[in-house]
Amino acid sequence: MREVNLKHFTFALLVTILVWSSTYQSCNARRGKHWSHSRTTSDSLYKKKYKNHGNSYNHHGGGYKSKSPPKPPVKGYTPVVPPPSYDDDNPTISSTTFNVLQFGAKGDGNTDDTKAFEAAWVAACKVEASTVLVPPNYVFLVGPISFSGPCCRQNIVFQLDGTIIAPTSWKAWGSGLFQWILFSKLNGISVQGKGIIDGRGSLWWKESSQLDESINDESLLVVPITNTTTDKNNSQAVTSSDLFGKMPSIKPTALRFYGSFNATVTGITIQNSPQCHLKFDNCVGVEVFNMNVTSPGNSLNTDGIHLQNSKDVVIHSTNLACGDDCVSVQTGCSNIYIHNVNCGPGHGISIGGLGKDNTKACVSNITVRDVVMHNTTNGVRIKTWQGGSGSVQGVLFSNIQVSEVEFPIVIDQYYCDKRICKNQTSAVALSGINYEKIRGTYTIKPVHFACSDSLPCEGVTLTNIKLEPQQERYRMFNPFCWQTFGELNTPSLPPIDCLQIGKPSSNRIQSDRDSC
Repeated sequence: MREVNLKHFTFALLVTILVWSSTYQSCNARRGKHWSHSRTTSDSLYKKKYKNHGNSYNHHGGGYKSKSPPKPPVKGYTPVVPPPSYDDDNPTISSTTFNVLQFGAKGDGNTDDTKAFEAAWVAACKVEASTVLVPPNYVFLVGPISFSGPCCRQNIVFQLDGTIIAPTSWKAWGSGLFQWILFSKLNGISVQGKGIIDGRGSLWWKESSQLDESINDESLLVVPITNTTTDKNNSQAVTSSDLFGKMPSIKPTALRFYGSFNATVTGITIQNSPQCHLKFDNCVGVEVFNMNVTSPGNSLNTDGIHLQNSKDVVIHSTNLACGDDCVSVQTGCSNIYIHNVNCGPGHGISIGGLGKDNTKACVSNITVRDVVMHNTTNGVRIKTWQGGSGSVQGVLFSNIQVSEVEFPIVIDQYYCDKRICKNQTSAVALSGINYEKIRGTYTIKPVHFACSDSLPCEGVTLTNIKLEPQQERYRMFNPFCWQTFGELNTPSLPPIDCLQIGKPSSNRIQSDRDSC
């Protein structure tokens, strides 16, 4: 009896083992299939997740789990960037490209895509040499945004092939912001592509034209200011933004780089900025090339490229059309090289204004060459405020072709953009200013040198200057010089007899306040 029971127990145990083994293999097969899908993630699964959940953060992987992008609105375009893949044993993002569509951006020109751009940047920031992709054939509405982080990895590319537009509602800007798109404290940042940054600034310009009390400073160089009045109480004069709000008085720069090293901007177009189009502040190692800036000539204060406290900057092969300086070089700039640039309309290429509100300004080693200017108010200009200190030295303007330019060559140490500026004796010292091969046509005055009484300009050299009037007409002006000393190396057209040869006889010795 015991033997029979043992046989039955052995048989039952064998059957149990066989059933368990079959179940184990089936579970493993299903488990293996599940793992396979988690690694490859089929398109249908991505579409389902994107539709139902949007973007989600991968807590186990330490990064954002990208979803396949929505169907693009423009026929024929398919995003080429694959979604990032993950490995169970090493849960890191294997892709280095982060498409803003994968983070929820719609690109329809109406939906606010700001958060999607922020999320794409956060993900890219963790990966060395990553790319944030803004794909073509989409229009992205993006509010004020900051791409920053000393914690970001190096050499990030912002690939702009689509269009980014600014909001026109006053609510998006609060009480006022100094910039719309900011790249801050980065090492190796490149904004490139064939896309457009559109500031939609016409609303700001219209309001500024009604309320701004500044005047066209070029008018001070030729004729007295006529009395003009603006009825600020006339509600019809103020253009309102969306929802009948009023834009803040502080106008934002479209694209600003701050405190960054090795910054590059190329290929893109920046248009219709409320104020400056492109600004570099406290940056080292900048290159701008093959890009376009475009806004109307009557758009107020819309500098093309604005440089401040930056050094080792190269700007070349670029077209700049705006309502203010094509390039503005401000205090703290050195080793600036600008060449092969087309400028106009605009106010030319300017150093300054420097020394405003009795401040100290230091600018050195500036080269501007191989530039074409058409229909601009100024050609090459240095402008400083009375009462300032510091110096501008080592400047070369070479091979500048001007066409229908009002004032091709200007030094103005009495710069004033208000109706009344107080006379002051201190000034920013100007020395080593060289002009060569400045040629073309002017419409008002070929040369205007107005230097400080207390600190005259010295070391101003003129070589191969040939400037002819666009047409003989009423109120054409001869070259003007005041307290300007230097050398006329070749005969000029027209003759610039007002330049004083040599050095000033009683030049004031610079104090520590003046030195840079």
